[in-house]
Amino acid sequence: MKKQLTYIAVAFLFTGMLSAQKIDLNAMPKAGPTPAINIAKPKTFQLKNGLTVMVVENNKLPRVNMSLSMDRQPYFEGPVVGVSEIMADQLGNGTTTLSKDEFNKKVDFLGANLGFNSGGASSNSLSKYFPEVLNLMADAIINPKFSADEIQKSKERSIEGIKSEEKNASSIASRVSNALVYGKNTARGEFETIESINKIQLADVQNVYKKYYAPDNAYLVIVGDVKFDKVKPMVEKAFANWKKANTTFASLEPAANVGKTEINVVDVPTAVQSVVSVGNINNLKMKDANYFPATIANYILGGGGEARLFMNLREKNGFTYGAYSNMTASKYSPEFSADASVRNEVTDKAVKEFMNEINGISTVKADELANAKAKLKGSFIMSLEQPATIARFAVSQKVNDLPEDFYTNYLKSIDKVTAADVSNAVKATVYPNQSRIFIAGKASDISEGLEKLGYPVKYYDSNANPVAKPTAQKVDASVTVASVADKYIAALGGKANLAKVNSYAVNASMSMQGQTIDIKNVKAQGGKELNLVSMGAMTLQKQVFDGKAGYSEQQGQKVPMTKEEIADRMKNTELFEELGFAKSADLKIAGIEKVGGEDSYVVKGGDTTYYYSVKSGLKTGETKTVKANGQELTIPTLYSNYKDVAGVKMPYTITVSQMGMDMTMEVKSIEINQAKDADFK
Repeated sequence: MKKQLTYIAVAFLFTGMLSAQKIDLNAMPKAGPTPAINIAKPKTFQLKNGLTVMVVENNKLPRVNMSLSMDRQPYFEGPVVGVSEIMADQLGNGTTTLSKDEFNKKVDFLGANLGFNSGGASSNSLSKYFPEVLNLMADAIINPKFSADEIQKSKERSIEGIKSEEKNASSIASRVSNALVYGKNTARGEFETIESINKIQLADVQNVYKKYYAPDNAYLVIVGDVKFDKVKPMVEKAFANWKKANTTFASLEPAANVGKTEINVVDVPTAVQSVVSVGNINNLKMKDANYFPATIANYILGGGGEARLFMNLREKNGFTYGAYSNMTASKYSPEFSADASVRNEVTDKAVKEFMNEINGISTVKADELANAKAKLKGSFIMSLEQPATIARFAVSQKVNDLPEDFYTNYLKSIDKVTAADVSNAVKATVYPNQSRIFIAGKASDISEGLEKLGYPVKYYDSNANPVAKPTAQKVDASVTVASVADKYIAALGGKANLAKVNSYAVNASMSMQGQTIDIKNVKAQGGKELNLVSMGAMTLQKQVFDGKAGYSEQQGQKVPMTKEEIADRMKNTELFEELGFAKSADLKIAGIEKVGGEDSYVVKGGDTTYYYSVKSGLKTGETKTVKANGQELTIPTLYSNYKDVAGVKMPYTITVSQMGMDMTMEVKSIEINQAKDADFK
């Protein structure tokens, strides 16, 4: 009873305090004063070969992070562009003292992470294994084992990567936009091709290593559970034999913004979304007075889910899943850009909204400014929890010639920014009237709307070469939906052979993030269908329709199909849906387009568009528009590598593009007339 009375008394006391203080529980708490920041200052020394070493002692955890970075300007690779990445791929592939297997076994045994790139290296390990990991990193850097066989394997992987991105609008946009801004025959604008990768030889790899992978202007930052006095002699011994390159760099080729804003379009016929990027180059440096105001302006414009671009293009208009901007105060390529992937049909509208927001960012509201400051300060404070941040700050301070107190005063610098400062910084870094509006998308769908916006529109191919405006091919008047369907059915094997098929089961697999995903699709007469996606023994997703009803199952939860979904499936219950095309009044011929490299007839119907090769008649692809999370999403699928199965041709390679990623399914087997009613339960 006494304890109960105590609780009641405390409750009354608390209620009285709330009343006395008039606290509004629905109000956002006010931010407290800006905290003082204490960033560990590294102890520094330099080797005779030019390598600067920074050590930050942090004994909270028994771990050590190493980060090696090289401060060098971009360099021109010319006919063998891509050679630096091929070279970096060899590091860690064994050394002149350790075979590839021996090297990898040592790293695995130590439980360490050790990685290399064309501009440095990094590692993460337990502190007790740090000396061994340091020596392994140094061995890989100083004594790389370059072999023609391993280089050939790297080239093959690189070529596969290039091929997989040939139809990817995002990859094309990144490559071509840089080439247009800086020039395709310059250090900052060149890009790798299958031809350039094929030209790379052992001597090219050895040459780029000797000239550019060197300790001159390089920084090794060691953060973690170490003692400086012990680390210094270890590093001096490990890297003593790393030789200076003394490479001289030619001045970077000059680059300038366009005199007047223009639209640059690369035609990607298979694209169902346009990749839109608006940008300009500038002279912003981290040590400039405009740096913090420009950073805040960028955050307000496109720094996250509450920024102006996101709220406009996604929340208000539903054009995209996300729209963002970026202000890069790079030492060698400072620039501003704003980007999003939008549906083809709203590309012109999205460009208009981009320009409206960019033109308006020179004026910011007091609450926007306060919110941006709070978010940027919070992100900065949180980043200090990561050892890699200390390493990044230490190198940045040296490379960008920043004041020693730049990061300790970071929060104060943000606090000092005024709305007027933001306006002045925007005028010095964002040029709405001298921007390139770069778009990689389906020109036949987007050109007409873009040309009405009032900007000059120029067209380029995927290698950044100027081309004439793509024009749609005319379809002969004799071509109808029925004739296209008949040619497709004949190409598959003819109606007689198709009539013998009452079901088929396709078993396929694809690789995603190192995991093998298995896909099974079973279809039978009457519209019956089973789709099963699994990884090993685990079912990821299942969808079943028995001809009358169905359900979707994911993570153990079943969701029945809606009446609308069932009605949609019942529109055409043919096992090969083209057999029912003649009965449909919704379908129409909509032109000829390139799909998978082939001229293809376009047949549109409702939320699905079908493509059939003009030459062979086979289906080359289809796109389907679905709604998800309040957004419309168009999913394209490509079909190729047809093979005969019991007298009927079936595609053995199926590529689905979703969220900017191509997922290729390779068919392992196709079973004809083996399905049972139990498959659809």
